[in-house]
Amino acid sequence: MQDKAEDKARPKRETLQLHRLQRMADVVYAIIIWRCFMFLPRPTAEQWSGGNISAFLSDNVGSFLIVFIVIVFTIIYWLQSNVLFGNLRGTDSRHTILSILQLFFLLIFLVSLRLHIELGASNGTRAFESTAAALVGIVGGWGWAYAAKNNRLLIPEVNEQYAYQLRYRILAEPITAIITIPMAFFGPILWEISWFSYPLVIFLLKKLTR
Repeated sequence: MQDKAEDKARPKRETLQLHRLQRMADVVYAIIIWRCFMFLPRPTAEQWSGGNISAFLSDNVGSFLIVFIVIVFTIIYWLQSNVLFGNLRGTDSRHTILSILQLFFLLIFLVSLRLHIELGASNGTRAFESTAAALVGIVGGWGWAYAAKNNRLLIPEVNEQYAYQLRYRILAEPITAIITIPMAFFGPILWEISWFSYPLVIFLLKKLTR
């Protein structure tokens, strides 16, 4: 009797756990976006009053660009998270662990940004940033693959074909990040440009999943 009661309570418990997980994710994403803006270089009073803003901007264009890239990818990952959570009706312990692990790597991504700005750009900081971004996407894809395998976690409207297509399309972010890892050792320009391969990766994955 106790086992039957436990089975009946599981769907409700998993739904409540999903809501808590969504709130946690939203808080982490909000903190990361706020911290990104805090990492933006700020002009000194002398630069601001002396009309040297153009020189300040040109000297820090690399920092502004990397913060922009991090913010864009953070928003992309949040939108991806919103789509994935929107197709779930519950979460179990394993899926929750994977989701929290993804948030952990997202915070590591933020740490890599801080090192990039405070220590200065280098092959190591660029590769660290790309690796962290790749791990965020890989773990996110792993979590969705697990949820898709366990149909009870999905809402009834999600069929097998859609789950399969979504599983491969969400790999666009980690694939793009993986592409940028070797580019980190060829200088900042190639590394920064390689992040803009994202639309091409999306296009190719859509072709493969049709």
